Amino acid sequence: MPWYAVSTKSRHEYKANFGLSQKGIVTFLPEIEVWSKRKDRKKKIFIPLFPGYLFVETPCLDNETKLSILKASGVVRILGKKENSEALPIPDNKIEAIQRLLNKKVEIFTLQFPKVGEPAKIIDGPFAGIEGTVISSDANKELFVISIELMQRSVAIKLEGFQITKI
Repeated sequence: MPWYAVSTKSRHEYKANFGLSQKGIVTFLPEIEVWSKRKDRKKKIFIPLFPGYLFVETPCLDNETKLSILKASGVVRILGKKENSEALPIPDNKIEAIQRLLNKKVEIFTLQFPKVGEPAKIIDGPFAGIEGTVISSDANKELFVISIELMQRSVAIKLEGFQITKI
């Protein structure tokens, strides 16, 4: 049976997953385990591998099934072609690859590098915790130059990809 990608409202993946499961629709919400930093402790939590998305499996995507999926709480749309909004199935081998990856107990990291002009925060090194604006980046080499306002002066610092995050 074909799988389809479903877009959800921001941070509504679990609510949409629950709503679709209640309707008897087979869903797949890939999750990864990450360390969450709290003010007083670190804790391991599960977060969606693809924030804002989940997968549904259905034998045929007729109008009744589409409507049932779209009426679920938190669901925005079914991904597909833009011009005629026809839903496109995800190949089974892609879903199987994601499932195999998640079944292996390896640490998975998701990286969202900031683009030039975007605000960023330094998360590692002697300047950890300082915020600034990215003025140059080379994602292939994972090198970023961030401008930091200190006493009305800009200071540019060259950073590696693991030392910086989007705000």
